[in-house]
This record gives sequence, structure tokens and C-alpha cells, in this order.
Amino acid sequence: MQELTHFINGEHVKGTSGRFADVYNPATGEVQAKVPLANKAEMDIAVAAAQAAQPAWAAVNPQRRARVLMKFVDLLNRDMDKLAEALSREHGKTFPDAKGDIQRGLEVAEYCIAAPQMLKGEYTDAAGPGIDIYSMRQALGVTAGITPFNFPAMIPMWMFAPAIACGNAFILKPSERDPSVPLMLAELLEEAGLPKGIIQVVNGDKEAVDAILYDPIIQSVGFVGSTPIAEYIYGTGCAQGKRVQCFGGAKNHMIIMPDADLDQAADALVGAGYGAAGERCMAISVAVPVGEETADKLRDKLIPRIEKLKIAPYTAGDDVDYGPVVTKAAQENILRLVQTGVDQGADLVVDGRDFSLQGYEEGFFVGPHLFDNVTKDMDIYKTEIFGPVLSMVRAQSYEEALGLAMDHEYGNGTAIYTRDGDTARDFANRVNVGMVGVNVPIPVPLAYHTFGGWKKSAFGDLNQHGPDSFKFYTRTKTVTSRWPSGIKEGGEFHFKQMD
Repeated sequence: MQELTHFINGEHVKGTSGRFADVYNPATGEVQAKVPLANKAEMDIAVAAAQAAQPAWAAVNPQRRARVLMKFVDLLNRDMDKLAEALSREHGKTFPDAKGDIQRGLEVAEYCIAAPQMLKGEYTDAAGPGIDIYSMRQALGVTAGITPFNFPAMIPMWMFAPAIACGNAFILKPSERDPSVPLMLAELLEEAGLPKGIIQVVNGDKEAVDAILYDPIIQSVGFVGSTPIAEYIYGTGCAQGKRVQCFGGAKNHMIIMPDADLDQAADALVGAGYGAAGERCMAISVAVPVGEETADKLRDKLIPRIEKLKIAPYTAGDDVDYGPVVTKAAQENILRLVQTGVDQGADLVVDGRDFSLQGYEEGFFVGPHLFDNVTKDMDIYKTEIFGPVLSMVRAQSYEEALGLAMDHEYGNGTAIYTRDGDTARDFANRVNVGMVGVNVPIPVPLAYHTFGGWKKSAFGDLNQHGPDSFKFYTRTKTVTSRWPSGIKEGGEFHFKQMD
């Protein structure tokens, strides 16, 4: 049985708390490793190492810090397959999905190579007589991130790449469900030339989270996960005077207008709803066809596509559509919610409850599900299921469809499929959701834009990656400067008269 470690001050360090969590192979249901769960004393060691290393790193000019990230990107490309295999083995997602996870994080690291440009301040010459004003962006100090299981490569890189580029030290508390890739990323950063102590990986559970939240040295905290925990971390962190950004749950709607290309829409729904077993905060979990005819045609196109999905472990090849969910508890929760949908009167038109994969009966696989005639009062509509379950909510008009997305408590992502530019433009302007796709099912912005939801999907003023990340991980200092001319007499300055 492999025993994983923490990564503190450039070294792999065994846990000393005596507490461990099991790391499963989701495809087989077997425990493949144990990960230590840190206590406050272990977190204190990591914070002290980060605090000692950070001033020297902040003093390194931004161009040289960017060169470390350039080398890191090269190493990520070199080890892409190795990282993806480790990610798939612990998370369960397909090999192409795992590589995509790494790639989208890599792109943020690439963006952060622009740190010399992003960290430039502003300058006003002669703001007053002999007075100049300028600003500079300075590192916060020691920063931290608490990241989820569903993107164990991408989301840590979304946090630590800009934090490091800005001159901060960073403490990563990854998910205990799939911790190997974050440890591997820390190794690659140091191979790229990052000084010891600037990146720390401390595995743990709530005890480690609370140690981060209450540590006075840690200046900022980033979080991605469920909304209840996001609310807890945001409230607690802010109360401790920290800068905090938290991203929570989602219930993403796709509106399908009568003029949409229904084959294109159906293909998009299958990919966006069932890819990665639905364990994505940007997954489309609600399809909203407008008009009964649109709904009937869409349903007829979805059913055969869903029934042909190939569900298998990542080792079965690149043609696998999705693999198992991450834990037995996740599997049971998804199936419980499916049963709730049936009990509350939704039509289960594709039923994956009896799915079983020969040879992998103990794995955490969930078959695909499609509900029709779902209504707003049903639990499967209100709750983020985080599994391979797509719900159809029929709308009789565009306004009704728009209202569904706008009235839901979550506001992470949404999409509309239409050939009408006026409708698409109206939707993008009016919908109160943070990320909008027009004929794009999963509207995750590229690294040079920012990622973030609205309503109960996000807490904090600044989003992830893009320009917002450089604002989040720095403070602005403004200097008003005057270099007087003339002769100093009697403790006062006398200036020459200006012509």
C-alpha cells in the first residue's frame, strides 16, 4: 500500500498527525494509497517555510519569475502522459479528459508568463507642481488554495501560477481523494527552478482548511467546491481579514430554440452533460427546449446518442465516453437523487440505474440518465447532482426559458442554441449568469479572460485567471512624489517662482 506525503520546503514529508484517508481506484473500488491528513502543527511548519522563502522570491524581477513558469510549461508538456495517467487512475476520468484537465491549467501558466506586463503600474508625470504620482503592484506574501477533486491539475494551476508569478508563496491544500498530481506538479515547479518553500502541498481535511483560515500569516485564500463550503470559507476567511475568492455549485441550463440545429444541440448536450461523468461545475445538467415540437424532436435525437455512450475505465482506450465517479458515496448520492426524480414524477426516459460493467462490478460506475418533463419544484432540478444525469425542462416560450436560468439560485454557466442573432444577443445581455455560451455548450473562457459565476456560484469580487488573478494576488501601492528645488531654510522649502 502506497503512503503518500506532503511536500514542504522542497521535500516529501511523511504525515505526523496519525490520520490518513483512503485513495481509491474508482474503476475497481479498491484502495490504492493512503494520504496523510495534516494537523495544525504540520500546517504551521509549511506556513513558516513559505514565510521565510517569500521575501527573496518577491525581490526576483518579474521576468525571471516568468522564466520559471516557462520552464514549468515545458516540463508539463514533457510529462503530460505521466501526469494524465496518474490523474485518471485516482479520479477515474478518461485519458483524453485527464490530458484536457492538465492542458487547461497549463494555458493559465502560459498566460502568467506575461507577468512583467501584467504587473506594470501607472505613472502620472507632473500631477501637480513638481509632483509625480505612480502606482505599483506588490505581492501579498503567503497565499493559499483549497482545490476540489474534479480537476486536480487544472484548478491548482489556476491558483498557484498567478500567485507565484506575482511574487507570492503558495500553500496548496488539494482534495484528499486524488492528491498525487498536485504533488507531482510541485516537483515539476522546483525542477523548473522555483526556490524551496515557495510551493507547499499540504494534504488534509477540515482541520487543515481551518488551519489555513485562521493562520494570521496567510493573506489570501482561493477555494473551489460546493456552495455550503464556499460560504463557510468565504465568511470565515473574510472575518479573519483575508482576501478570499470562493467558487461553489452550479446548475447550468442550455436553452434550445426552435430554429436551432438540433443535431448540433443534441451532440453538444451529450458531451456537456455526460462528459467526465458529469463531475464538472460547467456541465450542462438542464436542457430547456422551447416549444413542444422542439422538445419532442430533441428527445428523439438524445435517446439513441445517450444509449450508445461507452462507459469504461480509462484503460479501455481513448474511445471511452466517461468513466466512474470518484467515490462510492458519490455513486450512491447520484442514484438516490435519480430515485427522487422518479418519485416526484419526472419521466425517466433513459434509465442507467442498473448499469454494471463486467469485471468492474465494485467500481463506482453510474449509467447515463435522461429525465423529461422535469419541473422547477423537483429536487433533481434544484440540486447539483454532479453525475451523468440530464434533465429536460420544457418551456413554452423564450421568456419562460430565460426565466428558468435567471431564477435559479446558481449562476455559473449557461448556453443558448439558436440561429437568430437577436435572440442570442438578448440572452447574453439579460441572463444573470457569469459565463454564457452562444452555440457553445461549456463556455469556459480561455486563460486570458476570467472564469467566474454569479449568485450562489461565486463569492468574492474577483474571478479566477485572466487579469483578475493578478489583481487578486497583489496589492496596489500608490506613491505621490515631489523632489523640491530651491534652498531649505528654517525647516521649510522655498521654491523658485515658475514663469
